[in-house]
Amino acid sequence: MLKEIAVELRSHAPFTLGGTVVGAGIMALMAHGGASRELSQGLFAVFHPAHVLLSAMVTAGIYRLHARGRWWATLVVGFTGAVAIGTLSDCLIPYLGEAVLGAAGEDIHAHAHIGFIELWWLVNPLAVAGAAVGFMWPRTKFPHAGHVLLSTAASLFHMTMSVGRSVSIGTLLILPVFLFLAVWVPCCTSDIVFPLLFIKGKRPAAAGDSGLGHHHDR
Repeated sequence: MLKEIAVELRSHAPFTLGGTVVGAGIMALMAHGGASRELSQGLFAVFHPAHVLLSAMVTAGIYRLHARGRWWATLVVGFTGAVAIGTLSDCLIPYLGEAVLGAAGEDIHAHAHIGFIELWWLVNPLAVAGAAVGFMWPRTKFPHAGHVLLSTAASLFHMTMSVGRSVSIGTLLILPVFLFLAVWVPCCTSDIVFPLLFIKGKRPAAAGDSGLGHHHDR
C-alpha cells in the first residue's frame, strides 16, 4: 500500500504543480481585478460539490470492484470517503493556509466553509448519487486530469473567498503551497487507500486501475 501511494504521489506531482501555478495566477488576477468574495463563493459552490460527486463515484467504484460488497456498504464507503476527503482537500487544508497567513498579519479572512454543512442540500445528495453510480457502473473511465482540475478549482476558490483586495508576495508564496498539498495528497491517495481499508485480503489496485491514474477502466 505504501509503495502504491508513493508511486501515485511521484507520478502526479508535476501535473499537480502545474495546476498550482495556474491557480496562483488566477488568485492574483482575481484579487487585483477586484473580484468579489461572492464570486468566489459561487464558484466554490460549483466546483466543491462536483469534486465530491466524482470522488464518490471513484471511491464507491473501487470498493465495488474489489469487495463485491452489498449496495448499502458501497454507498456508505463512497459517501463517507468522498465527503471526508473532499472536506479535507477543499476546505480544511485551504483554511489552514488562510489561518497561517491571517495570524501573520496578511489581509486574509479565514473561514472553514465546510461544504457538507453549509451546502448540505447539494453536497450530501451528490455524494449519495456518486456512490450509487459507482455501485451500478464501476467500470467508468475517469481521467485523472478531471479529478485534479475539480479539486484545484474548489480549493482555489475557497482561498480566494478569504483573500483581500490586495495580494502580498507572502500570500502568493504561501497559499499556493497549501493549494498544492490540498490537491496532491488527498486526490492522489484517497481513492486507493480509503475504500481498501474496508476490504480484507484484497490486493491494492494498481496505479492505472485506481481511478487516480490517467484513467480508470476496468
